[in-house]
Amino acid sequence: MPARTVLPCALVLAALVTALALTVTGGGTLADRPPLYGWYALDAALFALALLLLRGVDDRRVAPLVLAGSALVAAAGLLAPPRTSDDAYRYVWDGRVQAAGISPYAHAPDDPALARLRDPGLFPVGDGCTGWDERRTAAGDCTRINRPAVHTIYPPVAEAWFLAAHPFGGGVRGAQAGGALLAVATTGVLLAAGGRQRRRAALWGWCPGVTVWAVNDAHVDTLGALLMAAGLACAARRRAGPGGALLGAAVATKLLPALALPGALSGALSAAVPAALPGALSGLFARRPRRHDLVLLATALGTFAAAYLPYVAASGVGVLGYLPGYLREEGYEQGHLERFGLLRALLPDAWTPGAAALLLAAVALWVLRRGDPRRPWRGALLVTGTALLVVAPSYPWYGLLVVALVALDGRWEWLAVPAAGQVLYLTGGEDAQRAAYGAALACVLAVPALRRLLRTAPARPGHEMRPEMTKV
Repeated sequence: MPARTVLPCALVLAALVTALALTVTGGGTLADRPPLYGWYALDAALFALALLLLRGVDDRRVAPLVLAGSALVAAAGLLAPPRTSDDAYRYVWDGRVQAAGISPYAHAPDDPALARLRDPGLFPVGDGCTGWDERRTAAGDCTRINRPAVHTIYPPVAEAWFLAAHPFGGGVRGAQAGGALLAVATTGVLLAAGGRQRRRAALWGWCPGVTVWAVNDAHVDTLGALLMAAGLACAARRRAGPGGALLGAAVATKLLPALALPGALSGALSAAVPAALPGALSGLFARRPRRHDLVLLATALGTFAAAYLPYVAASGVGVLGYLPGYLREEGYEQGHLERFGLLRALLPDAWTPGAAALLLAAVALWVLRRGDPRRPWRGALLVTGTALLVVAPSYPWYGLLVVALVALDGRWEWLAVPAAGQVLYLTGGEDAQRAAYGAALACVLAVPALRRLLRTAPARPGHEMRPEMTKV
């Protein structure tokens, strides 16, 4: 009997891996996007069907099936060079520069002082420089490194990862192999943290975005997702020191995992009001911070600072790299507001940064007061997902954090957020931004309401509602 329940899921999983392989090898690039639309839709449909069939698999077979599927989904991303992002070429360059004993924050890639480190893989010669991932430097040289005239933007743990990957190939294929290892390792962490809810790990391990964003495009956000998931798992087990260290390292990888910190501190500000005080004053008082929360926060901040120290010693304030310019370029500054698409539909442009900050602060405060410390990923998902809905970025790989948190928490509706980023990345434009993220917001709000309705609806005789029917 167990074999009969495994077979349908395994067949659909094999179809998913095949579709992902075809997506990567012939499904289009940024220069030829229309073929990607159909392949991505097929990948998403097979992913959903595989998850549905996984619910019927015998419990003893879930973990091996999820892990094997994760390895195959990751391997599919290795079948071709990056097709929709050129960030991995910068990773390779930063690793090469560090291997030569030079701070990655000291020079831009087109600096003549680093000309001796160039090779045809990153600086093609004689091919006309017409590829979708090629551009000219100010001196007229061809390169696959994006923004070759600016210093690197990546924080120190990411840079350490680039250096660690350099001896294993020193090229973009090595970066992809590293992404595959990180993706499968994240599945392992999610399986270990899931307990009896191991099926949820498939939400990450079988996600088509892992093939595209984590492996084929090799985004370092995968390392941040792995460290964040491991840190939250430690926090749930009341292991404040390791949890804080892992979360601090995650923030020092891509900064965005800082959005998970309120979740790790869930309930830290929960009210403990003296009985003699009137209700009007009760909100002014809170329990003294728990030792666990103080240790976790201090360890996270200490790890983040320690990661920067070697690079600060070598480059001083240069460790900020292109970050200030990137924030201006990407619309997080007054007067340059391509972000905050949903808020801009409701408010004047001048109000949107402040409104976004207030909304995120309110959500974070709610998690700090009312979050469940036994499930820190729940608050982390709420804050992180809300932040992406508010900012509405066009880079879907930012959503890798959301995918990992969904795999911990089980609320699959939040996968609509990275999906919205993917739609916007392929299509572009303000209308697409509002439509995609508006649909994601509607999904995030409507699915929980429907879930509550199903749970409270009276069951028909002989059709009692089972909990697993309403969630992954």
